[in-house]
Amino acid sequence: MHIDKIDPQLRKLYGRIPSVPFHNRLFLSLFQLLSKLQGKPTSLLGINIRDYDFGDSGVRVYTPNGESSGAGLLWIHGGGYIIGNANINDRDCALYAKNLNLTVVSVEYRLAPKHPFPAANDDCYAAWQWFLNHADELGVSPHRIAISGQSAGGGLAAGLVQRIHDAGGIQPAGQALFCPMLDDRTATRTELDSLKHRLWSNKNNRGAWRHYLNQEPGLESVPTYAAPARREDLSNLPPTWMAVGDIDLFFDENQQYAKRLQEAGVECEFCAAPGAPHGFEGLVPDADISKNILQSNKQFLSKILNL
Repeated sequence: MHIDKIDPQLRKLYGRIPSVPFHNRLFLSLFQLLSKLQGKPTSLLGINIRDYDFGDSGVRVYTPNGESSGAGLLWIHGGGYIIGNANINDRDCALYAKNLNLTVVSVEYRLAPKHPFPAANDDCYAAWQWFLNHADELGVSPHRIAISGQSAGGGLAAGLVQRIHDAGGIQPAGQALFCPMLDDRTATRTELDSLKHRLWSNKNNRGAWRHYLNQEPGLESVPTYAAPARREDLSNLPPTWMAVGDIDLFFDENQQYAKRLQEAGVECEFCAAPGAPHGFEGLVPDADISKNILQSNKQFLSKILNL
């Protein structure tokens, strides 16, 4: 994708990002190994950080000093279901805790290909249950928790919201999805390969879905909650906010999912950022287009969480 299509304030950084072959299994294994070497902070921006392990996964909890608002956010990091960990969003989660005065729980989920679906979905559901079970001691109302994530984390968030809906009980106050990875069928659109989308190409997308689903993407059926855009009935899901760049590989699938949510009667705000590639708001948060998206996200969370 030619650099001239990218918003001027984003071009410098995206012009430096190399094409990374995450679809290559050897490279992926090395990248996953290196990512485990990152340190784990105990505080950031005046926010207390603590890790909790349980079962096969765990959570990282960010709590503001003093009395909090009583609201919470369950955050799920991105990485195509195959890379990443809670560390990559430490600053983002700390900013949520600080600026909105809420408690953030970030999920440390298992990654494919070693742990294909349903491992990550199960880990996210376990984290939701953990948050509810510990809400009192965290000073959070179980009815004032939103679910959010970016990229694959956005896809996991959407699948988790669907699973919670079907299970019944306490429901999230809303879901906020940044450029969510929702639909494995996008990977079958080989005409997109030549576009070479910045940061996350369709070749990477195809390999990631193959690893995560443990089957070829685009088959007639996929396991429930694995590809949230495949769900037929989207009615009665919680209020939704979604943002994606209009030159992001996921733009079409995100726009279609938002439209289907709206048609199903779900309150859904869809934000299309012109000239923005994948993950722009996290990589260049000081760009005007990023500030606009992050402000919209803040307004949505403030509304649904009664902040």
